[in-house]
Order: sequence, then C-alpha cells, then structure tokens
Amino acid sequence: MDLSAFTALVREQGRLHYRSLPWRDTGDPYAIWISEVMLQQTQVSRVEGRWEEWLKRFPSVGALADAQLNEVLVVWQGMGYNSRAKRLQECAQIICQEHGGIIPRDYDALVALPGIGPATAAGIRAFAFDEPGVYLETNVRSVFIHELFPEREQVADSELIPLVRQTCPPAGQDVRGWYYALLDYGAHLKKTLPNPSRRSKHHSRQSEFQGSSRQKRSFVLRCVLESPKTSLQLQEALDAFELAAGRPRVAPAELSRILDKLEEEGLIQQKEDRWLVG
Repeated sequence: MDLSAFTALVREQGRLHYRSLPWRDTGDPYAIWISEVMLQQTQVSRVEGRWEEWLKRFPSVGALADAQLNEVLVVWQGMGYNSRAKRLQECAQIICQEHGGIIPRDYDALVALPGIGPATAAGIRAFAFDEPGVYLETNVRSVFIHELFPEREQVADSELIPLVRQTCPPAGQDVRGWYYALLDYGAHLKKTLPNPSRRSKHHSRQSEFQGSSRQKRSFVLRCVLESPKTSLQLQEALDAFELAAGRPRVAPAELSRILDKLEEEGLIQQKEDRWLVG
C-alpha cells in the first residue's frame, strides 16, 4: 500500500471509530500533558474520571508545583507507577522556574524536562499546538504494522519512524486529527484482531500485577501516605494484605528491598524509626 492510500484509509477509519474523550475537548497544554502521562501504560477507561479529578485538584502548572508531594501521590493513587506523579511535580516546578509557568512548545525544550520523552513531547505538540512530530505509541504502532507490514514479525521502530514522519501533516493542517485517527483505528484493531503491536520488535508483555513486587510497593506507599509507620508496622500490614489474598507472608528482606526502591525513587524517606512521604 502506498502512503497516500494509507493516509486516506486511516482518515476514513478514524472517522468510523472516533472516540469522544474529555482531553480532546481542550487545547490547554497542561491538561494535555497530564493526559499523555496518565495514558502511559494505563487503559483509557481508568484515566477517564481520574484526569478530571486531577485537574480539579491541580488546575494549573503552578498549582501542581506548589502542592505537597503526599497530596500529589494521594490523588495519583490507583494509576500505577507512582514515580510518574513525582516526576510530574518535578517537571511542573522546573516549568515554573525556567519557563514562567508556560509549557514550552519547542520539542527540544520539552524533552529536556523530567519525565517527558519523545512520544510525550510529540503528543503535547500535536494535540496542544497542532505541530508535527513523530508520535509513536502502541496504537499508532499497531496501525502502521497492520497496514504496511502485514506479514512481518519483529518490525523495528527504526522502520516505522520515517513512515510516521512522512505521513504526519504539516503544522496547522490538522496534525491532532491525524493522530486521533491513528489512535482510534489502532484501538479498534486491538479489539478486533490479535494485537498487531505484538509484531513489533520492541513489544514486551506487561507482568501480572496481582502478587507482584509492583503491587506490594503500591500497598506500602499507600500505608505510608495514610500515616508515618515503622518498618515493623509495614511488615505487619503487608503480611496481612498478602495473607488475605491467599499468598504467603513477605520475607523481611523483600520488604527491605521495597522500602529501598521507594526511597531511591524519592517517594518515601526514613526519619528516626518511621517511614514517611519523601
């Protein structure tokens, strides 16, 4: 399939499968940035509602920058990967210090900020500013692989990136609509076919959350958010949580590793004999 036929097909499929999502009704770069970070490794259905809750509590870059970390983490609970929330606040603080509280439009300035990688920067530029760029995430990847590499396995992003760049419209010519079409067609493909992005060279299956170290870390952080606790109190709470789920108690060495990881991520710290939010 040549690229002109491909773009026509994507636009048509995008119209057929368009999803009305709340973050598509705004041009506010801050609100769009929050949606992009929330949607990383998190289902759309889990983000709806939580995005609105976040913006109600932290309506601007300045409000997020000035908040207490424990408050930020409490609002983030249930979204997974709590370090993302901490990086959001760190990023907001830098934007206030270095950019006057205005999210930059320039790609290089965006990727220089903590927690904003190439795809997030491209998403902010496309959806907030209608600026072109290589926005390559799982649904976009699925469309390109399904339509342009129908018989291939192990398709590398290095093969897709030039195609994403070539098909993206110029600035001001509905870049956001183009990527909405790719996202919505990709979401449709993943519901109706074996996920085409599994044929990506970079595909990795997310590990099971139940019983995982990620779940234990999340539980420990929730306990600390409720109130500062000693290691012994956390051990007792975590053991009770695991036993209630039909799993064995957690070895003290594993809890120690969990606490070390949370401390390394800057989420908690130990003062005297108690752990509290960092």
